[in-house]
Amino acid sequence: MLPIEDVIRLGFIGISQGSAYALIALGFVLIYKATEVVNFAHGDFMMFGGFVVLTFSEGFGLGFWPGLVVACLAMGLAGFLVDSLIMRRIIGQSQASIFILTVAFGFILRSAAGMIWGWSPQSLDTPFDGETMVAGITLGNERIAIVGITIVLCIALYSFFARTRMGVAMQASSQNQLAAYYMGIPVRRLISLVWAIAAILATIAGAMMAPVTQLDTSIGFIGIKALAGAIVGGFGSIPGTILGCLLIGIIEPFSDYFFPAIKGVSAYIVLLVVLFVRPDGLIVQTYQKKA
Repeated sequence: MLPIEDVIRLGFIGISQGSAYALIALGFVLIYKATEVVNFAHGDFMMFGGFVVLTFSEGFGLGFWPGLVVACLAMGLAGFLVDSLIMRRIIGQSQASIFILTVAFGFILRSAAGMIWGWSPQSLDTPFDGETMVAGITLGNERIAIVGITIVLCIALYSFFARTRMGVAMQASSQNQLAAYYMGIPVRRLISLVWAIAAILATIAGAMMAPVTQLDTSIGFIGIKALAGAIVGGFGSIPGTILGCLLIGIIEPFSDYFFPAIKGVSAYIVLLVVLFVRPDGLIVQTYQKKA
């Protein structure tokens, strides 16, 4: 039986991991809701964004926060251009073609990162070094930062989509692109902006995960666990995505502790179990796309 301190510590580690997965998964869901495309390279956007933060914060000496802002702007522009110059040209093609293209993006980003920054893991200096004592339990500052920033970004996204004209227009475009177009909404531009927002979220996730995992060309595969969390929660549902990622994040450290033989695959076991019981995920979308 685990002492209560260890249970709380493992639980908090799980919450922080789930929060990081949620940051990545939100990008998957935003793109899917806008275009019905699953961007399988999104985890590699996170990896590449983390390296871009490293470049601006340490390579150019800007420091962490200014480097993060500049990196977000750069990766947001990259996401905008990926949609406007590439993805828009394959509208109407088969899902298999889109799948292969997004997977190819992932390979290109991993190869580019390896050629630019090397193939060895690198560390990113952040303001989150050290530990904090909470109720007699020691918690890593980097994990506290992940949870806090995820909460702030979720509130910011909710406010953006619910209270701004652009956010409401993005929601309208995601539900019925043709009707939105006839209402004068610049659908194509808004979809490209969704890709930009997803890339920014991935960059922030990469910077937040760097103190925990280090920056490595292979960390993009964390995106697969984030995608699993989104599917568990109900793919296309933002609240479900957050719930599914937190569920997987909390289960992982406990399963790794009690069942080390399945370390690294518990997320996919949870995915299989949930899909067997609830094929649509834990929270089904509350609306249907209109034809």
